[in-house]
Amino acid sequence: MLSPAEILKVTVHHGRHKVDKPFVEKAILGFIGGAMISLGYLAYIRVVSSMAHEWGSFASFIGACVFPIGLIVILMAGGELITGNMMAVAAAFFAKHVKLKELLYNWLVITIFNVIGAIFVAYVFGHVVGLTEVAAFKEETILVAQAKISASPLQAMISGIGCNWFVGLALWLCYGAKDATGKFLGTWFPVMTFVAIGFQHSVANAFVIPAAIFEGGATWGQFLANFFPVYLGNIIGGAIFVGGFYYYAYRNDPKLQTDEEAQVK
Repeated sequence: MLSPAEILKVTVHHGRHKVDKPFVEKAILGFIGGAMISLGYLAYIRVVSSMAHEWGSFASFIGACVFPIGLIVILMAGGELITGNMMAVAAAFFAKHVKLKELLYNWLVITIFNVIGAIFVAYVFGHVVGLTEVAAFKEETILVAQAKISASPLQAMISGIGCNWFVGLALWLCYGAKDATGKFLGTWFPVMTFVAIGFQHSVANAFVIPAAIFEGGATWGQFLANFFPVYLGNIIGGAIFVGGFYYYAYRNDPKLQTDEEAQVK
C-alpha cells in the first residue's frame, strides 16, 4: 500500500489524465460508468427483493455487498463516474494541475453521460426486459425510490456528502493499492458501507428513480428535485472531504515534494 502522500500524487495524476481525455472517450466511459453503477443497483434490488421475506433487514446488507461491483468494474476495467471525478479532478485542481474551467467541463460531460447510462439501464434492462416490472421487484424499486425522494433538500444534500465521502475514499484506497486484490477490497468496503447506511448517490439515484418512474411510482419533477441537492452533497463529500482535506494535509509531505514521477508536466 502506498503512503497517503504517495496516494495524493497518484490521485493528482489521475485527475489530470481524466481532464486530458478527448470528448468521445469521456462520453463513452461516462456512459459505461453510469450503466455499471446502475447494474450494480439493479442487482441490489433483485437480491433484496428475493431475500426480504426470509431474511428481513439482513437482506439489505446482502444487497449492499452486491452493489459495489459497479464501481469495481469502473475502476478496474475502465469507466468514468462523476462522484469519483469530483474527488480526483478536484485534487488535481487544488494542486494547480487543472484549471477551474477544465474541472467544470469534465464534471459536466461525465455527469451528462452518467445520467444517460443510468436511465438507459433503468428503461432497457429494468422496464423493457422487465427486471423492475415483476411484482416484488417493482415494489422494491418504488420503495427505494420513494425513500430517496421523500428526503428534504437539506437531508438529501447531507446524505450526498456522506455518500461521496465513502466513494472518494474507495478511489483513494484503490489508487493506493499495489495489486488487484487490494484495489478490489479497497473499493468494496467503503462502497458497501455507504449503501448499507443508506446515503444517496446522484448517479445511482438517476437509475432507481427513473426506474420507478417507468413503473408509475415517481415523477420526473421528483427526480430533479432530488438530483440537484444530492449532487451538491456529492461535490462537497468528494471534492472537499476527500480531495481537499487530503491535499491540504499531505501537500507538504517530502514524498510528495521530491518524487516527480506522477506530476503532470
